[in-house]
Amino acid sequence: MIISGAEIVIRCLQEEKVEHVFGYPGGSVLHIYDELFKQEQVKHILVRHEQAAVHAADAYSRSSNKIGVAMVTSGPGVTNAITGIATANSDSVPLVVLCGQVGTSYIGQDAFQECDTVGITRPCVKHNFLVKDVKDLASTLKKAFHIATTGRPGPVVVDLPKDITADKCEFAYPAAVAMRSYNPVVKGHLGQIKKAVQLLLEAERPILYIGGGVVLSDAAEKLTDLARRLNFPVTHTLMGLGGYPATDRQSVGMPGMHGTYEANMAMHNADVILAIGARFDDRVIGNVEHFYSEPRKIIHVDIDPSSISKRVKADIPIVGNVPDVLDEMLKLLEEGFSTSPLLPDWWRQIADWRAKNGLQYRQGERIMPQFVVEKLYEITGGDAFITSDVGQHQMFASQFYKFDKPRRWINSGGLGTMGVGLPYAMGTSFANPGATVACVTGEGSIQMCIQELSTCKQFELPIKIINLNNGMLGMVRQWQEMFYSKRYSQSYVTSLPDFVKLAEAYGHVGMKIEKPEDVEPALKRAFTEYKDRLVFMDFIIDPTANVFPMVATGKGLTEMILAEDL
Repeated sequence: MIISGAEIVIRCLQEEKVEHVFGYPGGSVLHIYDELFKQEQVKHILVRHEQAAVHAADAYSRSSNKIGVAMVTSGPGVTNAITGIATANSDSVPLVVLCGQVGTSYIGQDAFQECDTVGITRPCVKHNFLVKDVKDLASTLKKAFHIATTGRPGPVVVDLPKDITADKCEFAYPAAVAMRSYNPVVKGHLGQIKKAVQLLLEAERPILYIGGGVVLSDAAEKLTDLARRLNFPVTHTLMGLGGYPATDRQSVGMPGMHGTYEANMAMHNADVILAIGARFDDRVIGNVEHFYSEPRKIIHVDIDPSSISKRVKADIPIVGNVPDVLDEMLKLLEEGFSTSPLLPDWWRQIADWRAKNGLQYRQGERIMPQFVVEKLYEITGGDAFITSDVGQHQMFASQFYKFDKPRRWINSGGLGTMGVGLPYAMGTSFANPGATVACVTGEGSIQMCIQELSTCKQFELPIKIINLNNGMLGMVRQWQEMFYSKRYSQSYVTSLPDFVKLAEAYGHVGMKIEKPEDVEPALKRAFTEYKDRLVFMDFIIDPTANVFPMVATGKGLTEMILAEDL
C-alpha cells in the first residue's frame, strides 16, 4: 500500500496502540494533522502551549503503563517543548515527541520557523532522529518507541521535515527492532546477585533504598515481597514514593534534604544499603564526604550502568532490569534463611528516631499547608493521583500524603520544573479516566501553565487544584530566610490575580479558603458536590511556614535542621 508520510505517522501510532497525542498544530505538521482528522482511533488533545503538551504526555506515561506521545511544530514549537523533554529525561520517563521541521531542501537555510532540533535536543533526550527519506519513516518510528520504553526509559525525539510527510512510499510497519548498537542488559549477573543476598542476610543494620526505577519498571509488588520477607526498613526517594506502601510499619519515609529524621539517620548509620533504581543524588545523600564517614557496604541495582558508582562507589554493582533482579533475589530466599540476630536491635534504634517526629508542626490561627495536605489525604482515602508543581508545596505533599500504590505521585524530581502540576494532572486524567486527580501547587508555579485551564474546560476534566497560597515564592523565601540573612530578593509575588475569578472566567468552580476550620468542609464539597467539575481551591496559608527537616547544601544527612531547633 502506497501512502503519504503523514499517513504513515498515523498508521505507526495506531500500530503502537497509541490512544492519545498531546499537541499544538503549526505549518510544518499540518499534513499529519490532516490525517489525524480522517481517523478516530488516535485522539488528539489540544493544549494551549507546547510545554504543556510534553508535560501532559509525560504524566500520561508516569501514571500508567502507556507511553506518552506529544506533537509540536517546528521552530518555536520545538523550543517551547524543550523544558518538557528535559523534565522527562531527568526522571527517565518514556516519551515519543514528534516535531515538525521545514522541508529538507530548506534545512540550514534559516528558513521560517527553522531550528536545529537534533542539535538543541541532543543533551536532553535518550535519542533523537531526523528523518531524511520517507522510506525510513516507519522503521524510525518503530525504533523510537523501542528505545523510549526499553533499558533506562527516556524521551525520544523524531524530527519530521514537511516534505517527508508529503512524500509517498509503500507502508510496512516492522514487527521487531534489531539494533546492533543498542542492546540493554536485562538479566543481572547471577553471581553478583548471590553475593548481594548473602551480604543482606549478614547485615546488622540494613536498609532498602528505593527510587523511581522501582516505580517505572512496575516492580513495586516484588520489592514489597522482598522487603517483607527480610523485615528490613525501606526508604523511598521523591521519585520512589509508592514503590513501597508508605503506611506500612517498615517504611521510614523519604530520605534527603527534606526527608524524615528516621530515614536520614537510618541511611547514614546503616551497615548495608541495598539501592534499587536510585542514584544517590545530591538531594538524597547530601555531602558525599560526610556520607562516607560511616563504613558500610553498598549493593546498587540499576538498568543503567552509568548510574552505578556515579556518585557513591558500589561494593556489589548489579546491572539489570529491576523486576528481573528482584525475581532472582526472591528465588534465592525461597528456601529457609535467617537474617542477623541483631536486626531487632536495629528496629529499636529506628523506633527511637521515629519518636523524635521531625515532621511535627503546629496548627494555629492561620492555615498550615501541612494541615491541608493531611485533610486531602483523609478525604480522598489516600487513593487519589496527586500531581505537584515544584517548591514548598511539593515537599509538603510528599511528606504528608501517604502513597501506598505506585504511579500515584506525579512530580518533577530531577529537573524541578515549576509549572508541571496542571498539565501533569491533565495527562493523568486522560490516562486514568474516572480516577480522582488532585494538583497540589503554589501561587507561583500555577501561573506558569495556567492557560491549560482552557484545555481542562474543553475536555471537562474534573481536576481538583489545591493552591497553597502564601503570597510568595515559598522555597526561595525559606532559603533567603535561613541562609541569606532574610534578604528577600524577588521572592514576593506581588499583583496576584483573584484565583477564584480567574477559575470562573475559564468556566470552572473557584473557592477561597482562609480559616483552618473551613479547610475540611471546602475539600469535602469539592470532591462530592463538585465531583464532576474542575475546582480551583485557593488556600491562604501561613506565609511563615517552612519545610522541615532540612539538610542544607554541603551538610550531611545527620546535620538536619528541625523545626524545634529554631
